[in-house]
Amino acid sequence: MPLMRRWSIYLSLAVLCVLSIYLLGDINVPHVYRTKVSGGTTQIVDNEPEGTKPLPDEGFTKTSPGSDSQTTPVSPPTYSSPPYETPDPGLHWSKQPEQYPVPSYITLPSGQPERIPRIQHAFTSEDREAGIIREERLQAVKESFKHAWKGYKENAWLKDEVGPISGDYHNTFGGWAATLVDTLDTLWIMDLKDDFGEAVEAIAKIDFTTTDEDTINVFETTIRYLGGLLGAYDLSGGDYPILLKKAKEIGEILYCAFDTPNRMPVTRWNWRAYTEGDAPQVAPGAVLIAELGSLTVEFTRLSQLTEDPKYYDAVQRISDVLEEAQSHTKLPGLWPVSVDAASPSFREDGSFTLGGMADSLYEYFPKQYLILGGLKQQYRKMYEDSMAVIKKLIFFRPMTKDNRDILLSGDAHVSDDGRITTDSRAQHLGCFTGGMVAIGAKIFNRPKELTIAEQLVDGCLWGYDSMVSGIMPEIFFAVPCESNANSSCKWDERKWYDAVSKRHGNLEDTLAATREDRAKHVIKTSRLPEGFVAITDRRYILRPETIESVFILYRVTGNTTYQDRGWAMFRAIEKHTRTDIAHAALDDVSMPEPPKADRMESFWLAETLKYFYLLFAEPRVVSLDEYILNTEAHPLKRPQPD
Repeated sequence: MPLMRRWSIYLSLAVLCVLSIYLLGDINVPHVYRTKVSGGTTQIVDNEPEGTKPLPDEGFTKTSPGSDSQTTPVSPPTYSSPPYETPDPGLHWSKQPEQYPVPSYITLPSGQPERIPRIQHAFTSEDREAGIIREERLQAVKESFKHAWKGYKENAWLKDEVGPISGDYHNTFGGWAATLVDTLDTLWIMDLKDDFGEAVEAIAKIDFTTTDEDTINVFETTIRYLGGLLGAYDLSGGDYPILLKKAKEIGEILYCAFDTPNRMPVTRWNWRAYTEGDAPQVAPGAVLIAELGSLTVEFTRLSQLTEDPKYYDAVQRISDVLEEAQSHTKLPGLWPVSVDAASPSFREDGSFTLGGMADSLYEYFPKQYLILGGLKQQYRKMYEDSMAVIKKLIFFRPMTKDNRDILLSGDAHVSDDGRITTDSRAQHLGCFTGGMVAIGAKIFNRPKELTIAEQLVDGCLWGYDSMVSGIMPEIFFAVPCESNANSSCKWDERKWYDAVSKRHGNLEDTLAATREDRAKHVIKTSRLPEGFVAITDRRYILRPETIESVFILYRVTGNTTYQDRGWAMFRAIEKHTRTDIAHAALDDVSMPEPPKADRMESFWLAETLKYFYLLFAEPRVVSLDEYILNTEAHPLKRPQPD
């Protein structure tokens, strides 16, 4: 979770620092705790396990690198207000007069929803033995969930997170019971109705109008809190009005962050300054693209349920700006990791990825198309225009010992003189792409891309298979094939050694005699599996992206192999992460017994275990033809044609 900054100027500086690290390659610091970002936001917490021997310096070297809501560009922001010396602990948010009201709202598309092609496979009845195995696996996942939920209830009730080792609590998202809100719909899905009812009663006690933090992360609050409440409301058939009431409360608060000259939101919003009326609001000059572009489905669903157009208006204006900018970035078709939302300008940054800091931007294009019933072609066009570039420059085939025909999602960089380079950096965050491409292949009638989706899922499963722990690390580098074609990339051990040598700049420091021997030395001391060039972040923080795509591919294809592969993942994760209290993040999955960290993010219960459960549930449970799942796995109901 991101550190809450008092002032947006500090955020801008922090983003620039993160981008510098991004361009230079991730530094090998296994004790640093980078948190969830579906949008790539970062929190740094010293969390090195006792007795963990640091790995050798891995020597990373820099890799070369039509709108209905037109807005008037404004100058980049300046910040002159002094920081709060002593925040008022009794201060509550209150609505202030709008400084930059819109002349009229962009309204939701009207008309009958389109008949969108079916996503899910036409499942038939399973045989008795297969049903028994599936049910046993389903119950094992449910038991794991109940264990972690019990640990949260007993140790951190109405707090954001529980420490799975210490039993302490962490308030990382405003202290509004993030795990409770994030987990509501999982409780419903797993038929834990008593727990669901208890949690709903607790929701009424949460006061979203105040927090000890000075700033609110608009993106994270949207996907976890707003998405969690809306998902639980939709899934429970609207039978619990308090859920929509609280969603409206959050929506009204978040909407105030859009009161800027160009209606682009202040993504790390100082609610105290707003409430006290002593700081002008201007969109940030440096913002992560995922945080700007991943608010659409939640705000749209809120407008659909409340019949208040302002929430949809707020995010549609962002989408119009994104559409206009898509062909004018340094890599036309894609949006850079960092943008200037104040101008707005999309030309400064030359880093492009579908991993952290950009991921859910792309994920939301097909999902927004679906939640609007196919009535807004803009989102299909942005998705399809981006896919042309993604397939060419972002997805790459890694060289593997068994010559697997797989793909991973990497990075591209564009220098100031226009030179394009690619980087074979794979992120666990990027493993959502298999599911995204599979859904896009179905709803946009792009059948050839279903093969690409399968290759992407297989690539991330290779990341799991390759590690001694059976769990893929956060970030690693692979050996890229010259082409993604099936016949053009055979295993070559010398190429692997050469790639290791090139990536690591400190090989001369070893005592090995030859370049090959030095590479072997690094492979051994860095615990690199065959085909891995470097592991720059060895953690597993209970992430959901791979099982998310495994689940989607199973629902799309009906291939039960995905259930078997998901079961192997679950067993490895359950084995290594379970504690007496709940489940813990892991510091180094390259070790046979990875050391644990005292952290369990809310997405473990909201996403990861939910996807494992849905993989083994009946296909009618949260059907992809009835719901979209936001980037925190909250099911939002799709409009259906008559």
